[in-house]
Formats: sequence, structure tokens, C-alpha cells
Amino acid sequence: MFRLAHLSDIHLGPLPEVAYRDLVSKRITGYINWRRNRSAALNDGVIDDIVADLKARRPDHVAVTGDLMNLALDGEIELSRLWLEALGAPRDVSVVPGNHDAYVAGALVKACRAWGPFMQGDGAAEPARPGAFPYLRVRGPVALIGASSARATAPFMASGFFGESQARRLSRLLDETREKGLCRVVMIHHPPVRGAAAAHKRLFGIGRFHKVMRDHGAELVLHGHTHLPTTYRIDGRDGSVPVVGVAAAGQAPRGKRPPGQYNLLTIDGRPGTWRVELTRRGISDIDRQVHDIASERLSG
Repeated sequence: MFRLAHLSDIHLGPLPEVAYRDLVSKRITGYINWRRNRSAALNDGVIDDIVADLKARRPDHVAVTGDLMNLALDGEIELSRLWLEALGAPRDVSVVPGNHDAYVAGALVKACRAWGPFMQGDGAAEPARPGAFPYLRVRGPVALIGASSARATAPFMASGFFGESQARRLSRLLDETREKGLCRVVMIHHPPVRGAAAAHKRLFGIGRFHKVMRDHGAELVLHGHTHLPTTYRIDGRDGSVPVVGVAAAGQAPRGKRPPGQYNLLTIDGRPGTWRVELTRRGISDIDRQVHDIASERLSG
């Protein structure tokens, strides 16, 4: 049995010292939003509690589906690198970037450089970079495939993009890992489901992603972005593919979104008969104790 933990939307805070020159273009609106809303809604203490409980469960691997940062400031990139190193060794933690990690032009390049060991495929000769997704890591019976929907966008936009070149590479990796009898888990930040996110936050290329699933299949898709614990299903090559979201890891209680959670997935079985079960663990609006929120069988 393989145990996979899934975190997303960390939004580490507080923000480092911000210079006027940093508040260029989109960052000024993001900074105002942080001061007015996110600084109260997101709580580092909650993240600490979530991570402590996650580590106590001793998962075989941890998937982080983006938005480690807020404005992608240089100080945030360094802070998030240190946070990842505290979460686990690069071999044991796989990361894909979110829209906040690519908040302005050039930010994603810096993030890839800093977080490279956590976003590098097995045996990759080149370092992580925006054009190198998706990457592949094999851990036990599981193929972890990290796709990227992150890109810099205009103010008041938080959309993602899944393009043709990435679709071709993902198709090839899905076929290769299926032939090896692996349980294929695709990680992406934006939900590849129509209507799952507001229009200004949606993923462009959902139809392209669905075609890849119909033609090549997968056993599981993990995403973040919405800050909601959701389960969708999309058509796959060999049946429906569960698409699982998660509440923001640092969401404080009594907010507009569910308080901090993470997903714990158990994967068992063999090719063609994989059994995947999901347990959502997190805090409640009543107390800060981490406990089971919900559970469901996704397949098998």
C-alpha cells in the first residue's frame, strides 16, 4: 500500500518587506488584497498544525499542487524554499507551481531555479524550468506526473494554461507509465474541470486536457487553486478519472472557505484494478485539532 499526502495553496506569510519598486503592475492589487483579506484568512499556525499531522501519518510521498507564495517576491521564493526543505527531502516531495508562483513575468523562472530539486523528473539531465513540464517521478507503484498550468496574468486575473506541447508530453508519459503497470497520478494547479473555477480563474485548455485523458487515461488527478475540498470525475481511456481538490492548507477557521486541510490517499492493488481511497484531514471552525473530515473510495 502506498500513502500519498496532498497539500495545496500554502500562501506562506507574512509578506517580506515590500519596496515600492516591487509594487509594479499586478503586485499592487495583490498587495492590497493581502492586506485587506488574505493576511487574516490565511494563518501560518494552521499550516504548522496541518504539516505536523501529515508527518505523523508518515506518508510515502507528498504532492504540493502550487501557490506556495502570494506575490512571488524574491523573499517569498526563498521562504518557500526553506519551507519545502522542512517539509521533506526533494525525493519525497513533488511540487507543481500555481498562478501565485508565476504572479509576474519572470517569477516562475526564479521559482523553478529555487525549487528545482522538488520539480525535477527522475534522471532529468536539465534543471527544472517553465518549459520542462510535465515531469515524471516513479515512487513504488505510483507514477507522479507534474504538469504546470502556471503563467503570469493581467491584474484581476488568475487563469491558467495547458498548451499543446505540454499535452503531447503528458500523453507520452501516460502511455509509457501505463505500459509499465504503474498507477498514474497527474498533478496540476488549476482544476481541469469546466465550471470548477470562476471565469477569471479558469484553466484555458480544459478541452485539450480532457482529450488527453480520453485517449491515454490516468488513475487520479490532483489539483488546488479553488481552496475547496472537491471530487469531480472526467472521462478517461478506461473509465472515469477522479479529479480531487483540497482546501487551502493555511486557511484560518471561520472564513469564507473551509479551514485548513490536506488529503491522504491510499493506493493499493495492481494494474487494471487499482484501489484508491481518500481521507480528508484538517481542522474545523470549532477547534484547531486536526481530525478526519471526510473519506471516500475513488476507485477499486
